[in-house]
Amino acid sequence: MVARSPSRAVAVYCAASLGKQKAFQAAALSLGYALSVENRPLVYGGGNTGIMGVVSGAVSKAKGKVTGIIPYAIFAAGGEKDKGNGRATAHTVSEVLDDTQREEVCFHRIVVNSMHERKVEMARRVGAFVGLPGGFGTFEEILEVITWNQLNIHNKPVVLLNVLSYYNPLRELIKNGIREGFINPRNEHLVIFVDGPADHKEHETFDWGKAALEAIDSWQYDKSQILPFHWNKDEDTSDLTNVKAEMNGTPPMLHALKATNGWLKRVWHVRVRSRV
Repeated sequence: MVARSPSRAVAVYCAASLGKQKAFQAAALSLGYALSVENRPLVYGGGNTGIMGVVSGAVSKAKGKVTGIIPYAIFAAGGEKDKGNGRATAHTVSEVLDDTQREEVCFHRIVVNSMHERKVEMARRVGAFVGLPGGFGTFEEILEVITWNQLNIHNKPVVLLNVLSYYNPLRELIKNGIREGFINPRNEHLVIFVDGPADHKEHETFDWGKAALEAIDSWQYDKSQILPFHWNKDEDTSDLTNVKAEMNGTPPMLHALKATNGWLKRVWHVRVRSRV
């Protein structure tokens, strides 16, 4: 089994949109402040808009450390845009920092080549993941790091802040997967849902940040049923670009690239011959 990561950094997955409820923004503010106070660096998708801008702005304003990882295509286009269908119905609860302000605080931007590289860079730098409300991209990122726990690629808590019961449908989907025999019942623990107060009216003022960090600290990986895959002698392999083990004298990543390149050459040769 992979050992727990020693990193105190936390990756936060969230939207480039604000959403329609003030409680979503309040939760992002609370989380950002808690990360700064507890000296836990934030690693996120590098955007200035929406919930991403709120959580990173909160950490920055509290003098915390922020690393934003963004693909070149998105960076060159001016960053991610609000993909929702409207602003929050309540007054915006925070000021999002612009690039000029970010230069004045401890903000580090890393530009990568692809969405896949962004996810790998985020995962390898942190010891835990927190999901705030978001859309397709947020869903995909959350489910991938949960899967990496199941596959024994890493051993890192995944916490979902269930603000206004936003992630209840995902929880029900997981339960349905268990009922229908597609998910091991023990692996329901691979993701931790933080529900907050029963009364949704209290969600705007609830300390989501404190609750998230408590959930991270409560993580018990051994309660889950991981698959018996040993990617690199039970070392954390979420950093797939830094593998120490070798395969017949060739680093596994290079070995895989050579194999893929050979396969592509064969496919291309067949396609060319079929056109002649």
